[in-house]
Order: sequence, then C-alpha cells, then structure tokens
Amino acid sequence: MKKVFCFGEILLRMSPDIKGEWIKNSSMSVYIGGAELNVANALAKWNVPVQYCTATPNNYLSKAIIESLQQNNIDISKIIFSGDRIGAYYLAQGTDLKNAGVIYDRAHSSFSALHPGTIDWNRILEDADWFHFSAISPALNENVAAVCKEALETASKKGIIISVDLNFRAKLWQYGKYPVDVMPELAQYCNIIMGNIWSAESLLGIKPNSDLLQQKTKDAYLQQANETAKAIKKKFTS
Repeated sequence: MKKVFCFGEILLRMSPDIKGEWIKNSSMSVYIGGAELNVANALAKWNVPVQYCTATPNNYLSKAIIESLQQNNIDISKIIFSGDRIGAYYLAQGTDLKNAGVIYDRAHSSFSALHPGTIDWNRILEDADWFHFSAISPALNENVAAVCKEALETASKKGIIISVDLNFRAKLWQYGKYPVDVMPELAQYCNIIMGNIWSAESLLGIKPNSDLLQQKTKDAYLQQANETAKAIKKKFTS
C-alpha cells in the first residue's frame, strides 16, 4: 500500500518552566516534534500509512528517537543518517510557537546541512502517493529550499499529490531571502495549500483587503479567507 510521505526536520523541544524551577531541579521536559512529524503522528493514529523522512546523526540519541517513531507505526525506512546534531528549540511552558520567547537552536543540524544532489528522490519516493512538507523547511537556508524544490519536481513528475502547510516563522528566515522570494516557486508544484490569510500574505505575497479586515468581524474574516483562497487558486493553477 502506498503512503503519505512527510518531509521535514525532527526537533527536540525543550520546555523549561517560566519561573526557572528547572534550574533548581536539574530537570526540563523534552518532547520530540517538528511540524511534519506532528502530521505523521496524527496520520499514524488514524491508521493512515505514513512515512517520515528527515536527516539525523547516526548516534544513540537518534536511534532512541527513531525507535519511538516506529512504535507509533510510522515508517522510518526513509530517514537519512548524516551530519552531527539534532535541531532543537526552547519554548517555555504555557507559550506557543508564535510567542516572541521561542529560541531556535537549529543551525548546523543534520537537516539544515542537507544540500541539493544528496537525496535520490526518485528512489525515496518510489512507494509514496502523497508528499507533505511545510514552509518551515525552506526557511532554514537556501540549500534546504533547493532540496525541497528537488523533491517537489520529482513528486510532480511521478504524479504524487503534494501538500504544503504555510507555517510562517519570522525568526527562521535569516539567510537573505524574503519568504515571497522562495515560497511561490515551491507552491506552484502543490495541489493543496493550507494556511491562514496572514501566512498567505507573508509567504505568497497575497495581500488581504485592509478595508475588510478593519471590520474585525467573523463574517469579514470568513469573506477574506474565501477571497484569499480564490487568489491562491488563481495564482497557482497552471
């Protein structure tokens, strides 16, 4: 049976308490995550066959993490062993990823060190019929953005359904390219584009109607969501 293929960086989420008790107790909650892995976990719980692909170092920490993914019924056969470290981020308990206090520690991770030509996408996508990624990956650096484009080109040629989650993380776009310089080129390959009206503006350059948003009503936001969806369809339907 063919599977949904999720591609993105595996991350360690460090969750210190805000009051600093973790220092006194020498203890901090750690979770395994990443936007695309969260999707894979959800699909596995719904008994949808799913593969997860990331890059991670070949060490005991990675092996323990991968074993936990396998126990969750995620196909881990396409995971790439390379590089020296797993990416991480710090998010205080009780806050979310849009909070200004999120601290990223992802530079020089195995995933961020990927570059074009290192993955045989034709082989690795041989038993997939759906490819899912998010805008977080191309936010890391120019090489990872190029790797994403390689994957999308191959998936498109194979007739694989492609979906993207327009996750916008302003703190990650730090390599000299604006999101609107990168994401539209990738979005053109996608059959399904998910995101809100603000991420569509930040990542795809589709500006909302400012007069409509000034109303700040549920109906106005719904109308804007409909208009944004139509604009996305028009812009990326060949």
